[in-house]
Amino acid sequence: MTEIGVGGMMQTTRMEAFSDGVMAIIITIMVLELKVPHGEELAALWPLLPVLLSYVLSFVYVGIYWNNHHHMLHATEHVSGSVMWANLHLLFWLSLFPFVTGWMGENHFGAVPTALYGVVLLMAAMAYWILVSRIIAANGAESQLTRAIGSDRKGKLSVALYAVAIPVAVYLPWLAQAAYVAVAAMWLIPDRRIERQLTD
Repeated sequence: MTEIGVGGMMQTTRMEAFSDGVMAIIITIMVLELKVPHGEELAALWPLLPVLLSYVLSFVYVGIYWNNHHHMLHATEHVSGSVMWANLHLLFWLSLFPFVTGWMGENHFGAVPTALYGVVLLMAAMAYWILVSRIIAANGAESQLTRAIGSDRKGKLSVALYAVAIPVAVYLPWLAQAAYVAVAAMWLIPDRRIERQLTD
């Protein structure tokens, strides 16, 4: 059951467990979309390469969200009703990853599927920002998370790259894909801000 903290606020345990479960299901759905090739030669894998690459990129993105979500909630003392709705909003956009991943891979990184993939990435990033802002509002301006996030330059840069990549995808899908990979690579670099606040 959800524990009640200071001022009637709820603890993060149940929300974190639910979010972990949803993200695990998202990854499971994505991997189930991978079809077994007909044939025993390595050449049989070639037609499936776009689908596999799309899966790898989306797996990395879900992993990044899971990792950051985990660290963020460890710096959160309690949550409010608006935090829980903001969390569901984030999970909604993440739950669309299997659809846009499969469509993009099956159509070999076509222009429209690549653009829609970017739209989902953009909306997920904005939903994460909304979740962070709601948690900060629930925990106060002097909370550990507020100090750790700071100006969040990396988050703002990510949103800007997605916003540019979406229209670019209509004309140069490969360039938009490069932007998506660049953002993922940027977030793969360990972000120690929250860890430092928790150990101070």
